[in-house]
Amino acid sequence: MGEAMFKSLRAEIDATMQRDPAARSRIEVVLCYPGFQAIILYRLASACWRRRWFLLGRWISAVGRVLTGVEIHPGATIGRRFFIDHGMGVVIGETAEIGDDVTLYQGVTLGGTSPSVDSDSQRNVKRHPTLKDNVIVGSGAQILGPFTVGRCARIGANAVVTKEVPEGATIVGIPGRAVQTSRTFDSAAAPFVAYGTPTGNIPDPIARALEGLLDEVQSLRARVNELESRGGESSTGNALPVEGDERDAAKAEQTDGKC
Repeated sequence: MGEAMFKSLRAEIDATMQRDPAARSRIEVVLCYPGFQAIILYRLASACWRRRWFLLGRWISAVGRVLTGVEIHPGATIGRRFFIDHGMGVVIGETAEIGDDVTLYQGVTLGGTSPSVDSDSQRNVKRHPTLKDNVIVGSGAQILGPFTVGRCARIGANAVVTKEVPEGATIVGIPGRAVQTSRTFDSAAAPFVAYGTPTGNIPDPIARALEGLLDEVQSLRARVNELESRGGESSTGNALPVEGDERDAAKAEQTDGKC
């Protein structure tokens, strides 16, 4: 039991050092990283919660919030090698589920959208999101509701996500929209993307839609101009005779008949 716990703690420390180049030693991670300290306190609070020592679990969670600035409900389920970078302001709800190798940055909320509970039987109803393995959530992002964020997904900073996220998708904006999708779903092969936002030019879905509308308007305008020019040529070639022309034609016919 003790050896397994020691291996688990070592894996948590190694995960922190792999994803944060500022970490220089394991002892630095243990003493100076509030995200790591919050995870340790969560593991203890969660063990109490599973033994139905609910008040003790919540008290340990409250102490962890004061000490680290990270609020993790002891009823949440968190996998291995979980990494919270910087940590301040992170909130993880009671029915949230987090897989292995997940990374959260400061200010992230894994929240629920059904705050009211009518009876004790409804307290365990799924209200918070599920994050699959190797998900990265950028700073300030809000993931709200009982849906799933697929493996290797990237949630950009300050995004607001309220619906299912497919595997490998990169989500940005309010509300969150997918701007690209990776085909690499293997946790070991997927590259680590700091803050969940890839570098370089990120396509803006709104700008893309506006560009499409502008192209359509230009195409319609050119078509209208073409039709107007054809209509002008047709009216010029087939001009209707005026009243004076009709009288001249009638006189000419009468003269031809007399001859």
